[in-house]
Amino acid sequence: MKTSTRTAEHYTWGDHCDGWHLLRSDSLSVIQERMPPGTAEQRHRHARAQQVFFILSGEATFEIGEETTQVVVQESLHVPPGTPHRIANHGPEDLHFLVISEPKAHGDRVNLP
Repeated sequence: MKTSTRTAEHYTWGDHCDGWHLLRSDSLSVIQERMPPGTAEQRHRHARAQQVFFILSGEATFEIGEETTQVVVQESLHVPPGTPHRIANHGPEDLHFLVISEPKAHGDRVNLP
């Protein structure tokens, strides 16, 4: 089935961030997301889901465990299940990326301080 951000189910999260469900099933989730400059998600982990973040435009700053790393256009980052993490956009432009979760991450999130 063909889909795009124009036709996919849309939701907002955090501080004016956007998400579009390109594929939504119990075993696999593909979401395109947009984060404006100066935004970040809350640190969290997933009990079962592993995730891959693939950067489409902008530069992402990830906190993975106790380390911080930059991920740029055409790079990806794998987050294994149970790993504390968060993504932030410290850059001057919108950050666009895909987040691919197996199985789906919705309902599997534990927020951390």
